[in-house]
Amino acid sequence: MTLALNDQDVCRETAISVRNVSHGFGRAGDQRRVVALRETSLDIRAGELMCFIGPSGCGKTTLLNIIGGLVTPSGGTVTIGRDIVDGPRPADIAFVFQENALFPWYSVHDNITVGLKFQGVPPARRDARATAALTQVGLPQFAQHFPSQLSGGMKQRVALARALSLDTNILLMDEPFAALDEQTRMVLGEDLSQLLSRVGKTILFVTHSLSEAVFLADRVAVFSARPGTIKTVIDVDEPHPRTPAFMKSDRFAALRNTLYDLLHDEIRKTVAQSII
Repeated sequence: MTLALNDQDVCRETAISVRNVSHGFGRAGDQRRVVALRETSLDIRAGELMCFIGPSGCGKTTLLNIIGGLVTPSGGTVTIGRDIVDGPRPADIAFVFQENALFPWYSVHDNITVGLKFQGVPPARRDARATAALTQVGLPQFAQHFPSQLSGGMKQRVALARALSLDTNILLMDEPFAALDEQTRMVLGEDLSQLLSRVGKTILFVTHSLSEAVFLADRVAVFSARPGTIKTVIDVDEPHPRTPAFMKSDRFAALRNTLYDLLHDEIRKTVAQSII
């Protein structure tokens, strides 16, 4: 099912193209080999936030890692612009993972600038970009704090600031809010929507939350049970920044229910696979 596109979406150029991507874990011919992805194709538009949602083990994170150049697919190709992805692309892509991966012995400021140092950014520019990124996520006053002094939500904001400071066009986010409580997830979702309306980056966001997917995404790619492929793509025709009023609307509920209906049988298949 695909809902109506608006004119802005139609005009956007393709930032990432996935063509017939498959991937398995284990040796070919081995009975224990697990095929995570099967002949998956998808186009991601420049400047959109697309969510990946599907049952556990369906290949969402695998596809994210293939796009990011961290995993080489068993078959198929991924292109960014006109370039085939054949390895990590730190000039183009930044990551935010479920674990914030902050260095506990570094201050918030230094956790951000360490990546810029490896990029070869001069010290003065590193400081300016760290300050700008912390301001974007609402934490400029915590620059000299250490991770142990921050809440879980604040740590994830720092992880997001670190990714933003790298100034890449593409941001890959693998369940970055999964370990947080529901209220904090809602607030960070609002903040991310606000941020998207300002920075215009292409964002891929893996989640298991139906509500999170509807609230954040311009489009939602729904994955089938393993071996995963994209069952359909849902368009969420709601401009950023999004507000709690959208979350309480009938349209939000209808979109969430649509996702539930699409995923229900796939989740049942996944449960059956685990029993077998």
